[in-house]
Amino acid sequence: MARRNYILDTIKGTFQLFGYNQIETPAMENLSTLTGKYGDEGDQLLFKVLNSGDYLKNVDEEDLQNGYKQTLTKVSEKGLRYDLTVPFARFVVMNRNNLTFPFKRFQIQPVWRADRPQKGRYREFYQCDADVVGTDSLLCEAEIVLMIRSVLEKLKLTDYSIKLNNRKILTGISEAIGEAGKEGSLCVAIDKLDKIGWDKVKEELSEHDFANDSIEKLAPLVNLQADHAEKLAFLKEFLATSEVGLQGVSELEDVLQILTRMGENLDFVDLDIMLARGLSYYTGAIFEVKVNHVSIGSVSGGGRYDNLTGNFGLSGMSGVGFSFGVDRLYDVLEELGLFPEDSVQSTKVLLTHFDKKGFIYGLGLLKKFRAAGIKAELYPDLTKMKKQLEFASKKSIPFVGICGDTEIEANVIALKNLESGTQESVSLAEAIERLK
Repeated sequence: MARRNYILDTIKGTFQLFGYNQIETPAMENLSTLTGKYGDEGDQLLFKVLNSGDYLKNVDEEDLQNGYKQTLTKVSEKGLRYDLTVPFARFVVMNRNNLTFPFKRFQIQPVWRADRPQKGRYREFYQCDADVVGTDSLLCEAEIVLMIRSVLEKLKLTDYSIKLNNRKILTGISEAIGEAGKEGSLCVAIDKLDKIGWDKVKEELSEHDFANDSIEKLAPLVNLQADHAEKLAFLKEFLATSEVGLQGVSELEDVLQILTRMGENLDFVDLDIMLARGLSYYTGAIFEVKVNHVSIGSVSGGGRYDNLTGNFGLSGMSGVGFSFGVDRLYDVLEELGLFPEDSVQSTKVLLTHFDKKGFIYGLGLLKKFRAAGIKAELYPDLTKMKKQLEFASKKSIPFVGICGDTEIEANVIALKNLESGTQESVSLAEAIERLK
């Protein structure tokens, strides 16, 4: 938890610096709120909660024969939240008369997915979301790039890429290759490009009735190696026949221009025109962050959604947001050895003693150390000094304050630095000053 809080405090501080306020929503949502927002694969991964009491009372033989979808709605009305964005959309709609728009919020809570647990993929994990709703301004997209950079910089990560694309470009690509209206299937397939490779993606597209010549037209995009300007120029040519595609290119250009005008460089920003992100509610910019040369996948992702609140009866509410996967960031920092040593240090000084007299003397000092803001504890049992020192060492407590007869008589404390082994008798005021 100490290491996790190091990550959470870093993220929280950055969100607050950019003007975001914190909210929380319940772990359980109505299934009607959750289903149909994450695509078919997402719906499969929702944890459903059985109705309390006799949950089978409304189920008859015919329902059972018609399969689980028919039965599900009668035995389960609630589910555990799959992400923080959909509950946030519900929250905005329910509180629309009390919120000031544009509304900037962040949320740090666990989410649940009925997935097979493996490294970097968990059934329960924390997400840290930041979203802005009620504005179309591309300043929000630019600031997301800056927030991601700020957090990763503070976590001492120096080798990563912020992949950036636009869903309108993917819609344009499906039009340009002659498969208009199939952008959903296209996105689901190419979202797996990193995991299964181009050949398998081609097979999946064929299964979704993409013509062979359409699939071959995608090849230049998959293999494109170029800088930002060259990629944008290539896209303008490739998407010349698609109005929506060109709009996506223009939006990407504007985001990069805003960053430049803010005096920011484009370090770590990678225009990835094959980035899809499988979730079905994105309509504009999409982000994904990968730390290079580690065994974990993406550590952050998000995008622009034009009408997420429309599902709850409030149309035309545009928003953009992104999320950090805390558990994945934890794994990355652990793999790279980037946690600061003091991130797990709970106590600064342990007061030790040889007998009851020293214990009582330590009790008097304990309050004074804590009053000065120094994390301190007194060894609770009367035992050998060796055992007390071992305790301090195992807990990574850097200092020990020894309360012996000599120290009691002189009204001082013997302060021992466990790392260097040096020991010196000092007054309480001096001990406090040094530990601070």
